[in-house]
Amino acid sequence: MQILFDSKKKEHKTPFGCLRVGEVCTLAVHIPDCCDCRRAQLIVEDDGGVVLTVLLHKESVVPPYTVYKTAFALPRTGLYFYYFKIETNESGFSLYKRGDGTNMEEGGKWQISCIPAEFHTPEFFRGAVFYQIFPDRFYKSSVVGADEKKTDFVLHTDERDTPVYLPDEQGEILNRDFFGGNLRGITAKLRYLASLSVSAIYLNPIFEAYSNHRYDTADYLRIDPLLGTEEDFRALCDEAHALGIKVVLDGVFSHTGSDSRYFDKKNRYGGGAYHDPASPYREWYQFEEYPHKYISWWGIDTLPATNELCPSYLDFIIEGEDSVIAHWLRAGADGFRLDVADELPDEFIARLRRRVKQIKPDAIVIGEVWEDASSKISYGVRRKYFTDSELDSVMNYPFRDAIISFLHEDCTAYDFENSIMTVCENYPQEVLPCLLNSLSTHDTARILTLLSHVPTPQTRKERAEYRLSDESRRETLPRLCAAFALQFALPGAPCIYYGDEAGCEGYEDPFNRRFYPWGEEDKALIALHRALGALRKEHAALRLGDCTVTAISDDALIIKRTYKEETVCFALARKEGVSADAKEVLFQKKPEEAFGFMFYKQ
Repeated sequence: MQILFDSKKKEHKTPFGCLRVGEVCTLAVHIPDCCDCRRAQLIVEDDGGVVLTVLLHKESVVPPYTVYKTAFALPRTGLYFYYFKIETNESGFSLYKRGDGTNMEEGGKWQISCIPAEFHTPEFFRGAVFYQIFPDRFYKSSVVGADEKKTDFVLHTDERDTPVYLPDEQGEILNRDFFGGNLRGITAKLRYLASLSVSAIYLNPIFEAYSNHRYDTADYLRIDPLLGTEEDFRALCDEAHALGIKVVLDGVFSHTGSDSRYFDKKNRYGGGAYHDPASPYREWYQFEEYPHKYISWWGIDTLPATNELCPSYLDFIIEGEDSVIAHWLRAGADGFRLDVADELPDEFIARLRRRVKQIKPDAIVIGEVWEDASSKISYGVRRKYFTDSELDSVMNYPFRDAIISFLHEDCTAYDFENSIMTVCENYPQEVLPCLLNSLSTHDTARILTLLSHVPTPQTRKERAEYRLSDESRRETLPRLCAAFALQFALPGAPCIYYGDEAGCEGYEDPFNRRFYPWGEEDKALIALHRALGALRKEHAALRLGDCTVTAISDDALIIKRTYKEETVCFALARKEGVSADAKEVLFQKKPEEAFGFMFYKQ
């Protein structure tokens, strides 16, 4: 008989998931009487070794098991791991985790995070519906600022063009072709976004830059002229706020552009670090052999890396009276998404969030983290995103990966359940409702393309030209709709990547960054998003509720969301071959609705 302990079940562990400093946690291990247990101990470790050893006491006998129980509290924040030691009258062994069960002598350790007692996330963003916009490609309200753009560039005249993806004569891909999307265009479409129940917009970078993606910042305190002016940004925020929509900016602070006011490799601005050893920006960068050899982001010489903890850089970005953070929050921004958070020092992130909360307590700080952020190790350092109150939220790629894998039939519903519930267990309850749940982003292929069963074309040219056939699109749409429904049913903040709701497709950058197809949208998909958004707005349980995912079979599952007196369920069967018993459980004796998914209220 197996020793029973499942940290996700309340009969074995309460409370569920993370702890706050000083919060009491109760654990109960069910040990078969045949083990002849003499003593049971809980061993709690951190990365430095054992921090706590606690004896379990005999709580009750429920033949053929004896329940051993203990309670403990953690005195300080941090990431901890635990296991058990069982002594019998004849020997002893360590008890580890295997799947949702236990195993003697080998396996993993259970994880538990301890967060500050006072850590809270902004209420507005809990369960909000986000909409991510790549500003150059959403909507344009006339072409603005072309005469003020400092660099050479190409402006497309046809919004249906494929973005430039081939290298130039020097073999470089410069990303200098623009479509003219701008801030006034976003403002003009705010009511459309409101119709989708969007309550927060996440904008890819909007500051002056050489490239169309603008991750090579040229001036942190100036809106890129092709997007408009600071007055346009303030107007966008004012009108968005009037509609109940917040605006979150992309903060790119691990590097700047080489063609920038600060580095100024092309000497367009004057006074930059590359040409002037006495430049006030010189200490922001790390030159190995001045000026030609310097540390850059991922070795890309157009993206010189910054020294984020340099006092003058900290003052400019965070601490100064009119720092970058302060300036844009006061101009109307409601928070920041931190690009490549893994490459920003913990101290930098912690100081940034502290400053954000000083200026605007209800603003949000979201980190770009691709893996489980609760236990992330980056460049040999265990990150403290949650245990040190550094971030309110992260981009939730683990949910995205689980959804795609399940709908592609690369994993079972049981695997999906484990993936989702592991994140729910590992992340603080304050963070879960704020997780940015995306299916597509500017860094990934479009979800419609990913869910098709079409083999990926081998060459960039083939991928640039590829479009799903009508037959492939029809075959993929049920999976796509199920993905959207899962995105809105799971805990967190569903984030629509502009155009996904219109049926956009495309492989990697820049094919995932085409212009929004105004006038050619898939009306049915937009209607689905309106319905899903309305459900979120109507049911607090979908925004704020506790989540339980239960696999019914390899191909069917139920997601239950409970908040106060309300329980809302989402049922999904991914194929027609679901057994009759599973259909009855899933669809409450409504087999005619068993194709795909449905919401129902208990």
